[in-house]
Amino acid sequence: MTPSSRSAAPLFLGLDLSTQSLTALALDEGGEVACHRSINFDQGFPSYGTQGGVILDPADPTRIHGDPLLWVEALEEMMRGLGREGLLSRVRAVAVSAQQHGTVYLKPSFAETLLSLAGKGPLKEQMAPTLARRTAPVWMDSSTTKECGEISEALGGDAAVAALTGSRATERFAAPQIRRFFLTHPREYGETGHIALVSSFITSLLAGRIAPVDGGDGFGTNLADISRGEWSPAALDATAPGLLKRLPPLVPRDAVVGPVAPFWTERFGFYPEALVVTGSGDNPCSLVGLGLLENEHPGGISLGTSDTFFAYRRKIPSGERTEGHLFGTADGGFMALLCFKNGSLTRQHVRDTFGLTWEDFSDLLLATPPGNDGKGMIPWRWPEITPRVLRPGVRYFGGLAPDDRAGCVRGVAEAQACALRLHAQGMGPLPESLLVTAGGSENAGLLQILADVFGVPVRTIAIRDSAALGAALRAAHLFLKDQGTPRSWKDLASPLAGPFSSEVRPRPHASELYTRPGGFLELYGREERRALEALGEA
Repeated sequence: MTPSSRSAAPLFLGLDLSTQSLTALALDEGGEVACHRSINFDQGFPSYGTQGGVILDPADPTRIHGDPLLWVEALEEMMRGLGREGLLSRVRAVAVSAQQHGTVYLKPSFAETLLSLAGKGPLKEQMAPTLARRTAPVWMDSSTTKECGEISEALGGDAAVAALTGSRATERFAAPQIRRFFLTHPREYGETGHIALVSSFITSLLAGRIAPVDGGDGFGTNLADISRGEWSPAALDATAPGLLKRLPPLVPRDAVVGPVAPFWTERFGFYPEALVVTGSGDNPCSLVGLGLLENEHPGGISLGTSDTFFAYRRKIPSGERTEGHLFGTADGGFMALLCFKNGSLTRQHVRDTFGLTWEDFSDLLLATPPGNDGKGMIPWRWPEITPRVLRPGVRYFGGLAPDDRAGCVRGVAEAQACALRLHAQGMGPLPESLLVTAGGSENAGLLQILADVFGVPVRTIAIRDSAALGAALRAAHLFLKDQGTPRSWKDLASPLAGPFSSEVRPRPHASELYTRPGGFLELYGREERRALEALGEA
């Protein structure tokens, strides 16, 4: 390919709106990355007053929201930059990845506004009048315990809710959040004509029409019957009246929403016939970006704002389950997932407490002994998701002191790795290898601990933003299918998901120390159960 033809080659764009930033990643037809840009919300838009991309409520630490207008402004700023570089004219398909579970409440005028987006004036000024609720509860919000109990009781208990919707009633999910809004703000709920997830909200802006939600995000709402791939009447009735008409359509697998809206073409030079693909959650997109779709043997771990463990499942796993989640995937399969809220922000708190850099943090992990001489911590600095903990607090055991720098650094990382393994055991067979992504995947010490605790090779890929990469691959997959030249998921992902940028192998003596009877895994599990019993959560 000549330089001139390369400069005009078609691109496939993935946009990932995470908790803290908006990332754009574009691939060409050969799988090469043509652009990779990020905008940090706190740094790029300080006027919104976010901390870590979210709005904290000093009076209620369980209430954590995002600002839809910030997301809108960031999207327009990203498009302005990509258009200025001449990249948007080459984009043939675009797909959105977004933080899961956040709900955006919009007036009936939202649909009409989308159809008539004006080419003048900031997009956020056009969207502001359409918001029925000024802010959006996001995945970190845990203010809906009462509503979770009400939904669970109505549907027959936690196990019944998990069997129907893929998860027990969960505080951050759309159903309890919508129910709380309906109960506490009935007038505003009555003025709400459409409730979007973050992914479908951003996709709607790109397409200029109400976009559906896919199974990857829609199954993370406590509102869908995952065995049928449609909204569940029973779950809707347990949540709020008149809910079905307020929700986007649900499509179990990837689909084309339509062409990009003229607004983006006229203002930023977007290719007018570019396809907009159904948006999805960041975790299902990471599954695609890591090359795990349709492959049940490896597992994935994302070391980001939250830590997550995930694996592909062709069918709904058998057996009763109240922990973890099942989401849909781009191919119509399922993704088993565990989410731990105390991820990178908890590690960062330990790092900052002792005035360390991330390099210092990694060096200490590599220099300290596996098992930390029996000293450990339960690092629930925030309300935890897995296991469910609503009253957080850091707990120390085995003689670990809060001022022990090396002990606390190893303690937090070891606790998080042990929790990942212990709870992953309830989601099916443990993986034969692990692919690790997000910011923590650059930390050699964290990777070694994961390899030792799981006893399997741990690999990373060169592209850290697996969610944005997965969105770009989803865009490419549907475009090529639409053009009559389909390619398999494995064929699309293989140039990017491998060869691996690094591989860390488990150390036999360390793995044996964790997994032997009476080893550190057993010790951590016992201390976690004690902590839950003390809180009345067990």
